[in-house]
Amino acid sequence: MMVNVLFFGRLKEELQSSQLQIQVMGTLTVAELKQQLVAEQPAWQDLLLDDQVLVAVDQVMATPATQVADNAEVAFFPPVTGG
Repeated sequence: MMVNVLFFGRLKEELQSSQLQIQVMGTLTVAELKQQLVAEQPAWQDLLLDDQVLVAVDQVMATPATQVADNAEVAFFPPVTGG
């Protein structure tokens, strides 16, 4: 099962990656996908596991419990700041 992962804004800059494809075993949740990404890239832990980071699955805002299906697009966004 493949998942397309996208990073935007400050995350894209700090992780030095705009997108990647990751192979996962079976259906998993957003929270489990975050854990797998951190397991493969430990330096990403502080940024990806921040509760303020927003996540969308197939262009719909998601929660940690949202299921990620095969060929899903999962996008990570930095927290939105108001002004």
